[in-house]
Amino acid sequence: MTKRSFSFPVADVRARALGEIHSRPYTLLSLPRVIFQVAFLTEDNFAADQSILAELSLGQGVPAPAPDTSHHTMTWGSGTLRWERHTEFSTYFWDAPAPAAFGGEVSVNPFGASFAAPGPFISGVRIEIRPASEDVSSVIENFDPTSLCQSMVADGNATVITDFRQDGDGLTKFLILDHGMTDAARGMLAQRILDIETYRTLAMMGLPLAQTLSPEIRRIEERFTAVTQRMKQHARSEADGMLAEITALAAELEANAALSLYRFGASRAYNNIVLERVAMLAEKALPGNETLGAFLNRRLAPAMRTCQSVEERQVNLSRKLTRATALLRSWIDVDLQKFNTEILASMDKRAHLQLRLQQTVEGLSVAAISYYFIGLVGYLAKLAHNVGVEIAPETLTGAAVPVVVLAIWWTVRRIRNKHKD
Repeated sequence: MTKRSFSFPVADVRARALGEIHSRPYTLLSLPRVIFQVAFLTEDNFAADQSILAELSLGQGVPAPAPDTSHHTMTWGSGTLRWERHTEFSTYFWDAPAPAAFGGEVSVNPFGASFAAPGPFISGVRIEIRPASEDVSSVIENFDPTSLCQSMVADGNATVITDFRQDGDGLTKFLILDHGMTDAARGMLAQRILDIETYRTLAMMGLPLAQTLSPEIRRIEERFTAVTQRMKQHARSEADGMLAEITALAAELEANAALSLYRFGASRAYNNIVLERVAMLAEKALPGNETLGAFLNRRLAPAMRTCQSVEERQVNLSRKLTRATALLRSWIDVDLQKFNTEILASMDKRAHLQLRLQQTVEGLSVAAISYYFIGLVGYLAKLAHNVGVEIAPETLTGAAVPVVVLAIWWTVRRIRNKHKD
């Protein structure tokens, strides 16, 4: 087989599709290690990210990433700096040797003193990976016992400890005790924890919107109930007014639904990612402690059900408004058809009157035209008498009357029949 045996024309998206599989590799992590990751909402406006990355890259003497790239990695001090772009947010990751004590200060600023946030700060995580041989009894005392979570993960090769609380820098702290993992396994475990914390925060973004929309939906439901009660009593007499009111309610509901459509859909997607990452941890509960999955299920599941409930209420209420609108329109159509029937009947009655009037006018017109023609016949009879005809003019005129009347009547009727055809 020659070197160029498979030099076929390449699809435009092939390189991007293949590269996406390898775009976010796990970072190989040694012991002990500290990891920082912050996430910012960028809302598809990544110009600030490009400016920050260009400055950071040039400071390290490496080329800035291309404008259309979605990830960028470079050496940063004694660790790695990694940037990733997502649908509505971007993340900055940095790792370095862990400080002497858990939660201690690192030797350098993780992202540089001149780092400026590209958008609103949404999530921050600090993970420390330390050997299981270290004494952590004093460390656990720094966690909130009311939300403390401990579990064995990675087939018993690591212990994860957290309280899901934020420190003074707004970071959620995690401690991983290593019982014998490889560098790659540490990287995979750290990435799963980063995903859990980042995506669970993003999933919760739908809850405030659901709590805001719930009173609005309740108000629309109450107004709709009042309208439907009126429909039972005054459906026909007030159909136009009630239809206008229901249409206004439907417009308000659809505006709220359009506002929440993306947010609720994104929350579902983020929640599914959290559930997948938790399942990948394969946690085993430690006696007397709660697992990360159990804690998140107690806190995250009710929020997601609230979002789902609001979304379902919007859909059901929209269907009810549609049915009520159709019912009112049917009543209005019935009244309109009745009105049209009355108009048609009135028009038919007027047509009959016009026909009778026309027939009367036709009779009068036959008489008038006949009188005119008989007058002409009288003049002709006098002329004939003067030139020697022995018949009296009155006799000729009288004899011509029935003939003229019949001729005029026949002519008028023929013209009318022709117009009918």
